[in-house]
Amino acid sequence: MHILITGGAGFIGSNLVKYHLNQGHKVHVVDDLSTGRKENIQPFLPNPDFHFDEGDVLTWSGLERAVSGADVIYHLAAVVGVFKVLKEPIEVLAINIAGCERLLRAARNSHWNPRIIVASSSEVYGNRPVVDGEHMPLHEELELLITPGINTRWNYSISKLANEAFAISYAKEHDMHVTAVRFFNVCGPGQRGRYGMVVPRFVNQAVNNEPLTVFGNGSQTRSFMDVRDAVKALFALANTEKSAGEIVNVGSDSEISILELAKLVRKLANSDSAIEHLTYEEVYGEGFDEIGYRRPALQKLQTMTGFKSQYALVDTINHLIDLSAPAITSDIDGDVSLVCSRA
Repeated sequence: MHILITGGAGFIGSNLVKYHLNQGHKVHVVDDLSTGRKENIQPFLPNPDFHFDEGDVLTWSGLERAVSGADVIYHLAAVVGVFKVLKEPIEVLAINIAGCERLLRAARNSHWNPRIIVASSSEVYGNRPVVDGEHMPLHEELELLITPGINTRWNYSISKLANEAFAISYAKEHDMHVTAVRFFNVCGPGQRGRYGMVVPRFVNQAVNNEPLTVFGNGSQTRSFMDVRDAVKALFALANTEKSAGEIVNVGSDSEISILELAKLVRKLANSDSAIEHLTYEEVYGEGFDEIGYRRPALQKLQTMTGFKSQYALVDTINHLIDLSAPAITSDIDGDVSLVCSRA
């Protein structure tokens, strides 16, 4: 089987590379290395079943040739991370939307009809209201709440929603097997921590006995999925006819507040770190709109694939602590070897 991964030098992409090479597949990665790192794929370069091209999916001349020989395509290339999204709002719209459409058009023109996974995000659900004191699971049929305002965070949501529209439109109009995947906070080892990811920040701070910096009051909740589970879920979706033309949540339905996450990391790391709170304005600037909670409904994924997660959040955190070292910096904007994706 031939696998093409755009953005394959990034966090989820490089873990997909490892997974598919272990399955005996041939893997081709295209990445412009703007957020991905050559170091993530360095171990794979000597493998004769692995090929890497440095290129921008918007302009790379080899895209048509690459898609024409792929059995499965994962389109992960995008501007990601809250800090980068806030810093480069125009690039978010231009790159994320145009890059996705160019890939789908190339696949249509190839007449090869590969299985295509297009990365979307739980950000498209927006800031959901609490119903009768409960955080209702976010299911794929919900109406979406995107409210652009003073802060440009929502450009990312809009770009991902456009990607979903392209994915479903190409699937229906051209009878292509395209699936849009809404990621919920995938985390684990292997990527940079410079774009505002919470799990690596807490781990790095805890192992260095530095204050754990919680943004806001910490009551906001998230659901974290180990990347080793995520890559298996993606391939399971690519491998079933049921996923064609569908939008599917990929994540964990186990919810935790950010304050409780900080306490858990501190406990597992046997750390003496204090917990300090920073306002959103201090961290992100004026007008930042935080998401109150984010927990996926997973019935659609489970019905289509039978997928069940293998790793609990405690397993992931312990793994990251084991991989960490005291010399790693905890600077929010620094490069580290541990990360949690906020796709």
